[in-house]
Amino acid sequence: MPKTQSLSTRITQAAGTAPADVVLRGGRVFDTVTGLFIDGDVAICGDTIVGIGDSYDGTEIIDVSGKTLVPGFIDTHLHIESSLVTPYEFDRCVAPYGVTTVICDPHEIANVIGVDGITYFLNAAQDTVMDIRVQLSSCVPSTHMETAGATITAADLAPLMGHPKNIGLAEMMNYPGVIHQDPQVMEKLTLFEGQHIDGHCPQLLGKGLNAYISGGIRTEHEATTEDEAREKLQKGLRVLIREGSVSKDMDALLPLLSVATSPYMCLCTDDRNPLDIFEQGHLDFVIKTALARGVDPLAIYRAASLSAAEAFGLKDRGQIAPAKRADIVVLNDFDTCDIHSVFCGGVLVNDAAFAARTLRPPVGLKSVHCPDVTHEWFRTSSNNPKTDVIGIIEGKIITDHLTYDIAPVDGDKRPDPDRDLAKISVIERHGKSGRKATGFVHGFGMKTGAIAATVCHDHHNIVVAGMDHHDMAVAARRLGNIDGGFVVVQNGKILAELALPIAGLMSDQPFEIVRENMIKLRDAAKSIGVKLHEPFLQLAFLALPVIPALKITDHGLVDVTKFEIISAAQ
Repeated sequence: MPKTQSLSTRITQAAGTAPADVVLRGGRVFDTVTGLFIDGDVAICGDTIVGIGDSYDGTEIIDVSGKTLVPGFIDTHLHIESSLVTPYEFDRCVAPYGVTTVICDPHEIANVIGVDGITYFLNAAQDTVMDIRVQLSSCVPSTHMETAGATITAADLAPLMGHPKNIGLAEMMNYPGVIHQDPQVMEKLTLFEGQHIDGHCPQLLGKGLNAYISGGIRTEHEATTEDEAREKLQKGLRVLIREGSVSKDMDALLPLLSVATSPYMCLCTDDRNPLDIFEQGHLDFVIKTALARGVDPLAIYRAASLSAAEAFGLKDRGQIAPAKRADIVVLNDFDTCDIHSVFCGGVLVNDAAFAARTLRPPVGLKSVHCPDVTHEWFRTSSNNPKTDVIGIIEGKIITDHLTYDIAPVDGDKRPDPDRDLAKISVIERHGKSGRKATGFVHGFGMKTGAIAATVCHDHHNIVVAGMDHHDMAVAARRLGNIDGGFVVVQNGKILAELALPIAGLMSDQPFEIVRENMIKLRDAAKSIGVKLHEPFLQLAFLALPVIPALKITDHGLVDVTKFEIISAAQ
């Protein structure tokens, strides 16, 4: 693969006194600074653009006549693990959609196996075609109200800071810890002071937001309304418009994106699974949607590239210009973001480029320690019919805190399909506490059976929801048998499953196989009445105790607004 050529070689090729390594001929360049189109060749030396707006000779000439060239897209926040594939398969899956740089936080695998998981991502990022930059996970575990597989301190992070693929501290989810100056949080903020610190503060406004930003936070992806995003912009945060498989904030935030705001707004997915990527696309889906809705092309293409690069201090990309990294998306049609081909660091994205990579062995195998779950585990004994219920909001990872009267029968509050009240349970699977907690959830729509997963943010214990205690037990035990993943059960029978043996989070198979299994899982979930588009990742976020309003962990039901346990584990 092309590497950075010497300074002298770059200048010589830029001056045209020696042929460029590669010349893209016949197209036009869209400038993300002025919004103008520039005719002429694009000359590439190694992994760097050295010339535009003129004629060049090259060792290799690639005809892009009639095409428009835009800078490669940058996903400013995601967790590759939640895409259910390894960094290598993510690379192969997503780069053809124009994504040439991603800013990832491996806190999913870090919550399972600790620093070894972060190190795996840092090292794998050196092998991929796209440029993967890794933020060091700040919240492992995310709070004190869950049992994770590991704990990571500031001292654990310090040795990783010099790695060439590190790009700062990952999302600081413990925003109460920032505001109230928790000692461990302060140690991490101090360690990264002056460097990039990513944010995570859903619905935080006013003085609390002022305090949080004063901790050194620079970017934030949790805004779900235009007003929330506007206040965060006005207070100096770069706002990342998120559109993932579960978290869908594009509709709410696109009205705020204009030429004026675009230097300070970026795009992110915060996770899309291979099935949604296949059916809709990746960042290109957001760009296509924005263009179709009349967003100024300069605003959306700038947000997807230059603004993202500037937000994270990547001064070598985001514009097709001399001395910039040769991350280029060649478009058949500029107005619809119809992608023809993609170059990452001067490398044409194709099967040959992926085949040339070095692949490192996976980590985190045999990490699911499932206890001998029985149906009795899911009984909810109480004499009080008043019951706290997690209310799913489709397309959001925030939830409602609902209350229902559920009368006990034979000492057990039972699921109620007529009112869409399913049982939900989190079972510790790291072999540490042995805790389990059970509650109720509204919004799946299931009429029978159960679904379960080990993708369970951020502690990644076993989470299972169902209308039948026996099916819930079968589902949980099956996850232990396949070393983690997703499963759908009805009447004691496994209807569909996807094994995720790498830390219980990622498949060891090609993304095409994951995609096909996701289709089977989605169909199986629908067959038991589930009405959500992406029920499995929606299920995973019901256990994340840093997103309002009501969640569940192995410690019990969590009132996130109060940041306290309101129903203790069994």
